[in-house]
Amino acid sequence: MNQYLPLFLIAFCLFFISHSQTISNTSSQHRCLPDQSSALLQLRKEFVEKRMYSDIFDLFDYYNGSYPKMKSWKADSDCCSSWDGVTCDAHFGHVIGLDLSKSWLCGPLKSNSSLFRLRHLRKLNLALNNFSSSTTIPSEFGQLVRLTHLNLSRSFLHGRIPSEISWLSNLVSLDLSFNYFQYFVAADYHYKFLKLRRIDLEALVQNVTYLRELHLDDLDLPWSLPQSLANLSSLTSLSLSECILLGEFPSDIFLLPKIQAKLDLSQNKFLGEIPQQLISLTFLPDLNLSQNHLTIPIPQDLAKLTFLDLRYNLFSGKVPSSLGNLTQLEELLLSYNNFEGRFPVSLTNITKLTWIDISGNQLEGSIPSEISRLTNLSSLHLSQNSLTGAIPSVLYTMPSLSVLYLDQNQLTGPLQFQNISSSQLNYLGLSGNKLDGPVPRSISNFTKLRGLYLSSINLKDKMELNIFFQVKELQSLDLSGNNLLVSKENINSTHHKFSDLYLSSCNLREFPDFLKGQNQLQDLDLSNNKIEGKIPKWFCNVGKGTLRYLNLSFNLLSDFEQPLKVLPWKSIYILDLRSNMLQGSLPIPPLSISYFFASNNNLTGKIPRMICNVNSLQVLDISNNQLNGYIPQCLGHLSSSLSVLNMRNNCFQGNLPNSFIQGCSLLTLDFSHNQIQGKIPRSLVQCQMLEVLNLGNNNINDAFPFWLQSLPELRILVLRANGFQGPIWTPHTRFGFSKLHVIDLSHNNFSGRLPSEYFKTWNAMLMVPAKDNSQPEYMGSQNNYYEDSITVVNKGIEIFMVKILTIFIAIDLSNNWFYGEIPNSVGNLKGLIVLNLSNNSFMGHVLSSLGNLTELESLDLSQNELSGEIPQQLLRLTFLEYLNLSHNQLGNFGLCGSPLLNKCGNNNETPSYETRQESSIVERFDWKVVVIGYACGLIIGLVIGYFTTSKRTVWFVRNFGVHLHS
Repeated sequence: MNQYLPLFLIAFCLFFISHSQTISNTSSQHRCLPDQSSALLQLRKEFVEKRMYSDIFDLFDYYNGSYPKMKSWKADSDCCSSWDGVTCDAHFGHVIGLDLSKSWLCGPLKSNSSLFRLRHLRKLNLALNNFSSSTTIPSEFGQLVRLTHLNLSRSFLHGRIPSEISWLSNLVSLDLSFNYFQYFVAADYHYKFLKLRRIDLEALVQNVTYLRELHLDDLDLPWSLPQSLANLSSLTSLSLSECILLGEFPSDIFLLPKIQAKLDLSQNKFLGEIPQQLISLTFLPDLNLSQNHLTIPIPQDLAKLTFLDLRYNLFSGKVPSSLGNLTQLEELLLSYNNFEGRFPVSLTNITKLTWIDISGNQLEGSIPSEISRLTNLSSLHLSQNSLTGAIPSVLYTMPSLSVLYLDQNQLTGPLQFQNISSSQLNYLGLSGNKLDGPVPRSISNFTKLRGLYLSSINLKDKMELNIFFQVKELQSLDLSGNNLLVSKENINSTHHKFSDLYLSSCNLREFPDFLKGQNQLQDLDLSNNKIEGKIPKWFCNVGKGTLRYLNLSFNLLSDFEQPLKVLPWKSIYILDLRSNMLQGSLPIPPLSISYFFASNNNLTGKIPRMICNVNSLQVLDISNNQLNGYIPQCLGHLSSSLSVLNMRNNCFQGNLPNSFIQGCSLLTLDFSHNQIQGKIPRSLVQCQMLEVLNLGNNNINDAFPFWLQSLPELRILVLRANGFQGPIWTPHTRFGFSKLHVIDLSHNNFSGRLPSEYFKTWNAMLMVPAKDNSQPEYMGSQNNYYEDSITVVNKGIEIFMVKILTIFIAIDLSNNWFYGEIPNSVGNLKGLIVLNLSNNSFMGHVLSSLGNLTELESLDLSQNELSGEIPQQLLRLTFLEYLNLSHNQLGNFGLCGSPLLNKCGNNNETPSYETRQESSIVERFDWKVVVIGYACGLIIGLVIGYFTTSKRTVWFVRNFGVHLHS
């Protein structure tokens, strides 16, 4: 009998548990209470069942196990026993658990929702639904005081988290992570985030003392964490990644006794040092500190870590050799820091490593051959460093390595692929190195290679394209920036199908024949070659149903061999025909197009109205052609999709479209350098996203469009060289333009006085922009397909800027009829780089407050009626390179030159007291003023922008106008 006693006890325990449990969703003894089923049925009516878009959160698999759970909710059945996601209390029939995650729910969470009638709820999971139409999380959640688990993650919620959440004092788990609403406007994604006030987090920490799991990833928390967070002594999992958190991280959090499941602080802006206590957290399986601004030492003893992510920080010094002690490490991610020195050989002792990423640092020296010890390594990323020497041949034959990226280093030596038949490589990137050729034919022995990237590897010999047809699995090939030899005998090329092919800058003179058989291409780049003549008829069948990206820019193409009204590529997304010699009428892209570039050609004729049928267009750039006629009014109807409409430098005439519609998503509108007449259409006020409006060099005859001040995002306004007239200020003006960076009203007939407070609301000019020379930012689209450009007069020279740095700030009111005193408020515009008020009738003194404009490089006040002395405060302008005060009535002693009678020049006369005094002023200008210029790279033809570079020891004054006698 004794031998069966353990089994008897186990059976008795199971029987007791099954009869004493309080939670059951299959109970038949206690049916669902009528008020509970009524509330649930009402809840079902509040939502529609709708699959979420799969591309919103591409990192998460929404369809894995998702289905509309509410479909099983029938009025004639028991909610406790047969309704999906519902859990009831077995004794009383109250609904105590509701799991509607991944249930295809779509609609708002309303404050009067029947959900809040379920006052006995303990566990509520609404994750992975679509509540994007909610204006905020209802405060009524605070009424569900019995809740222990609340999960609202990944449900597109946005707005402020209500303070009433802190009333849920029984919470054990709270997950509000990854809640933001993503929407597409003007060719870019925009986001609305879920926000939590610091005071509300403090209240939550104070009241919810049993909390074990707190996940607030991707919330908008732009403040420092409260120290009281360390009081959550039961916390086992804390996740605060991508929250914009600032300041020092509360060090006491590392002392919390139970944190072990997860600690994720990545992608914030924490400062300070990791405390020594972290060294003792050897039980942590996962530590992620990526994308912060930490400049701190790495702990030496985290022996049980399996995942270490320190990407996108400011770590410097050598990669610690002590990392080799992390014997359980599987993934090591150190990319985009400032690590230097050699690749640490100690890492080759960590045999469990599957992924190493140290790209984007300053590693130097050779790649150690000992790396072959890492027999489990599948991905090795060492791109964008300063590695030298030959590529170890063992990298091609490591038993598990499938991804190898060594791009953008200084690796040398011959390309050698020996004994590679056993290679597991799928992707090999060697671009941007200094390798010796030729490419060996043994490359065909890479039997699993799908992607090969050999752009700009500086081979002296021509690279034979045919040998790549022998790499049987190859789908993606980049040979750009090499001298390519294309044989006419492409026997096997028709059997080899590429998906991505990049042959830019390969010295090609004609379309390669092998392309005739490529009917599966998705990306094709033939830009920056010397292909001339007509585009052959057969080329229109290349990837006809599959091509999404086609770049033929910067060639010598003249036309299509077969005249086409509509281009044939049915799936094309980006088509770039810029900078060729294309003639004839504008080709119409297919309906699938989003980015269409045909600028800098010789296209003529009118714009076909058919282009208005392409309602997916986001960027249309047909500038610098010879197109003429009237601008189709229907283009205004495309403004709901268009973000960029650039028709600059053509021969268009007539009026601008007056059909811009509500919901207009335009960011850039450029009709400059045409023959447009009439007035600026008032319907432009619908374009509330507009950042750039350039109507310069036309024949527009209008008053100043005061209503443009209602465009909150306007950053560049150019109306130069038109027929505008009248004042630019009235007593009823709102003084808008808070984000304006560049305004050019020159060469018009504007007139009147400017009040002293005129510039006070031009907020973007009031501050000195932060300059980051390593990562310059330009105005325009953020996706690198399009960037804004303008013509400006800077330092006395008209310059075409193909890119506009966001730090460039300029005002040009020259060649008008303004009079009165220059507004005092101009001295507050500390971000100004260019100020041109010349050729007006301004009176009074040169403002001493101009000395506050310490960023100023170009100041032109010439051709006015200014009087008095040149203020000494201009000595502060250490960036100034150009100063023109000529043709005024300035009265400094010693001024000479036209229009004054006192001629400039050397003579032997004894200098007068006044001359000696003026000489003293000049000397002070010489030794005090230090000019720091902005390098204007590629000034000949391409003025890209401005960067702070070096100091000069004299005041470089060009075209001074009235000379100081010395």
